[in-house]
Amino acid sequence: MTLLQLTTTQKLSRARSDLRMGAPVVISDDKNYLLFAVETLNATQLDEIQNQYTDVKLIISERRASTLKVPCYDGPFAQISIKGGVEFDWVRCVADPSKDLSRGPLGPFQILRNTATGLENQVLTLLKSAELLPAAIMVAQDSTDKQIELHSITLLHSTELLQLTTKPIRFEETIAARLPLKTSHNGRLHVFKSNSGGQDHYAMVIGRPKRQQPVTVRLHSACFTGDVLGSLKCDCGAQLDAALKYMAEVKSGILLYLNQEGRGIGLANKMRAYSLQDKGFDTVEANHRLGFEDDERDFRIGAEILKKLGFHKIRLMTNNPNKIQMLQKQGLVVTERVPLQIHPNPENTSYLTTKARKSGHLLK
Repeated sequence: MTLLQLTTTQKLSRARSDLRMGAPVVISDDKNYLLFAVETLNATQLDEIQNQYTDVKLIISERRASTLKVPCYDGPFAQISIKGGVEFDWVRCVADPSKDLSRGPLGPFQILRNTATGLENQVLTLLKSAELLPAAIMVAQDSTDKQIELHSITLLHSTELLQLTTKPIRFEETIAARLPLKTSHNGRLHVFKSNSGGQDHYAMVIGRPKRQQPVTVRLHSACFTGDVLGSLKCDCGAQLDAALKYMAEVKSGILLYLNQEGRGIGLANKMRAYSLQDKGFDTVEANHRLGFEDDERDFRIGAEILKKLGFHKIRLMTNNPNKIQMLQKQGLVVTERVPLQIHPNPENTSYLTTKARKSGHLLK
């Protein structure tokens, strides 16, 4: 490797950034495929794509396809042919459900079958990792690597794209410092950086927990609206406060603050989900209409950070049994579940009921 050659991690990070800015990315396999995120695509780009290429396809996730009644023939995704003359607004509406109830049916769709390249799942995963709607414009093109380099377009090989789902997660501690809190003056915040080029994550250690004994742990996903603004639509802020208060009372514990806003879909998409909830959809239905799964978080992150800190036995503060199963799959021993008792309010009662009924969360 030369000094000027980017690593796969660096190229994936650049690709995320490019897609978020509306720039194309090229995926190389047996051919070169030009990739655009529909969310950041503009009308001029779509016109140029339609003028230059005949075989253009729009890829959407299985969840979004189910909402639109579009069949998925070649995998957990649907492929829709985009011919010349297809309107930009129509393409955006296929990806974004904000106008589903006002615009009316988007069909008929020209569904593609037996045309999958094998890259579609990885492409949608790349978009999700960039916190973009899982919908992409993809087209095979004849440009050479030199032409791609000339235009400074990020080029990813299919094997590099595959690392999004196959590369083990690793973290290194960046720094740690004493951080007294209102609940406990004996606290220390550790900052961890991942090998994937993603966001930093944090571990707030209360007291001096002993590594040979089970430590009380809370895996808390970042919630700007609940943790910072005090939103009443969720129970996140209340759970954060309750966890820190409990750890202060028992004089020991670790709160992992993971930057996975909105169950891993990002703040903008969480607001899209909230908008859909205002129209009558519950929290799970809203995620599905956007094209996401119920929960897109990666619990391997929390497990890896705990191991880095030297803890393998934990008392997990959670109402979500899936967290217990996921951490146990990563080699941690969960000796006990510590319930988080939160009193509902009129704004989040339906949300909590849906989590219990559809996602298996425990109410006590």
